[in-house]
Amino acid sequence: MQMEPKVNILLVDDKVENLLALEAILEKLGENLVRATSGEEALRCLLHQDFAVILLDVQMPGMDGFETATLIRNRGRSRHTPIIFLTAFSSSDQMLFKGYALGAVDYLLKPLDPNILTSKVTVFVELFKKTEAVKEQAAQLVAVNAELKQSEERLRSLSTCSPVGIFEIDTEGGCRYTNPRYQIICGLKAAESLEKRWLESVHPEDRERAVATWSNYIREGRDYSEEFRFQTAYGIVRWVQVRSSPMLSGQGELLGYVGTLEDITERKQAEEVRAQVIREQTARVEAEAANRMKDEFLAVLSHELRTPLTSMLGWSKILRSKKLDEKATHRALEAIERNATSQMQLIEDILDVSRIIRGQLRLNVSAVNLISVMESALEAVRPLAEPKDIKLNTVLDASVGSVYGDPARLQQVVWNLLTNAIKFTPKGGRVEVNLSVVCDEEQQTTPKYAQIEVIDTGIGISSEFLPKVFERFRQADSTTTRSHNGLGLGLAIVRHLVELHKGTIFAQSLGTGEGATFTVRLPLLQDNRGNREGATEEISSPVPSTPLAGLRVLVVDDEADTRNFLSFMFEEYGAIATAVASVDEALAVLEQAKADILISDIGMSEQDGYTLIRKLRSLEPEKGGSIPAIALTAYTREEDRLEALSAGFQQHLSKPIDPAKLIAMVANVLKLPAEVAVS
Repeated sequence: MQMEPKVNILLVDDKVENLLALEAILEKLGENLVRATSGEEALRCLLHQDFAVILLDVQMPGMDGFETATLIRNRGRSRHTPIIFLTAFSSSDQMLFKGYALGAVDYLLKPLDPNILTSKVTVFVELFKKTEAVKEQAAQLVAVNAELKQSEERLRSLSTCSPVGIFEIDTEGGCRYTNPRYQIICGLKAAESLEKRWLESVHPEDRERAVATWSNYIREGRDYSEEFRFQTAYGIVRWVQVRSSPMLSGQGELLGYVGTLEDITERKQAEEVRAQVIREQTARVEAEAANRMKDEFLAVLSHELRTPLTSMLGWSKILRSKKLDEKATHRALEAIERNATSQMQLIEDILDVSRIIRGQLRLNVSAVNLISVMESALEAVRPLAEPKDIKLNTVLDASVGSVYGDPARLQQVVWNLLTNAIKFTPKGGRVEVNLSVVCDEEQQTTPKYAQIEVIDTGIGISSEFLPKVFERFRQADSTTTRSHNGLGLGLAIVRHLVELHKGTIFAQSLGTGEGATFTVRLPLLQDNRGNREGATEEISSPVPSTPLAGLRVLVVDDEADTRNFLSFMFEEYGAIATAVASVDEALAVLEQAKADILISDIGMSEQDGYTLIRKLRSLEPEKGGSIPAIALTAYTREEDRLEALSAGFQQHLSKPIDPAKLIAMVANVLKLPAEVAVS
């Protein structure tokens, strides 16, 4: 196994004992430690070697650390080498600014903490190794690109100059003629090529497909073009493109078939190489962008985790070492608890984002009363608002019905928006929370959505950052001087949770210093009982109006939450709902029992909604071939609607689904009485 080359680390100090101490700390890294006892000697070392990091003492006779750093930065080879200043004197702001202005990445005070020094040096050693690896991969990529270009030129020449195999078959399937190239491709002698069909030379794994496509071609008589692997008697495998056309007499009578075999092995190999290179290039670009964002996020994460740890560890040590009075003890425990809670919330946010990225965040859905959800969230954030003297003004419409969702996650949405508003609102400011009913944009007379608004008088959002406000790991200010803490995850989590509830969220702000408004809209459950008697009433029984009573509905969707929602909705309207996750399950259900209407998603894995409707429309009416069908899809273009209708659906409805609109569409498709459609 090849040993990984050692990385150079330059140690610069005029005192030999300090160099020995640094070596003792860093020798466990297993890297090459290079000494220099002066700035001049350090510059000589940089003439012939590259270093992952330079540990540079500030106070040195002759040329000090700052002068040395200036000269290091003036040289092209070492311009970007990380420098960590070491000093035994207390670092004033002036010295810090001077050091960082010279391009230092850190400033450490002596005596040095071995763990801190080791961890910081390790970071730059790993970064240096990864940078070198990227450079090596880039060089390899250039070589692969050059090789690929040569391969493509060679393939073009072969395609132009090489003859193809030719064969002729009679109407009975007997071979009447083959040329030498055909014989070479199939690995047959001239006489053998007339006795065997070309299908017998196809690789065993491809033969079933070859026989099926060739049989269809013989029946239908259209031009034929397919690609297969051929395998000779000697085990040679090559890719071959087979083409054929019917051979007709002057009177249009079928005489047989003429075809060609073309060896496309090199083309297949080149396509695979090209695809692999493109994948690698794309992955590299994405990785570089992700690394930049990751580095910024990790820096903020480190700050956000260490900040509460500082308070917690500090108070803990004081409590262990000193006997405090009751008031001081209470203050210490309160600070520890507050910072532990803050750190727990950070960890929960990170875990939520991890679940979102892996697609594992799930909802425990039921009918949810938004009044109680919002009151709980408001109660939880009041302790945050009171120290800043921020007024929480609420206007909660008690007539707002219930939504179908996860109460805990909905409370998380409201809590996140409220804490965000409080965090970015200065002392004495105001945060308004409104809950109301808004109408569908197309049907202004019919309530459709519960609308939650969180309005603050805070610092506002710049027009440049506003489009990015819901993106993961994004913050308007990620510098070390930022005024507000946080990881930039909360709003990304909120958007994902709202979308899981089939809702929408958007942010508005007139600009910096003008405050911000966040608006959430969630589809309401249709409740025909009118206004609720109490603001905290939960929907626990079906609505008495059942316009679809007894209707048998088959729901097909590969997304579990959507299936559950649609089943619940149809059953609320009195229908008998059956929900399945795939085309095969739907066909099996229809084979066993008749349904009155099909509600199918289009964009499903494996087989989509178009496949399902085409299979159904090929069946006889008594087997479900004429079942009315509505397509549900997130594809909302006009051509998508036309494609759904031409495939065999009666109607096309875009997501997110409006329950009332879907019920009305079902009534329209089934030609139910008019009062059903509007009930």
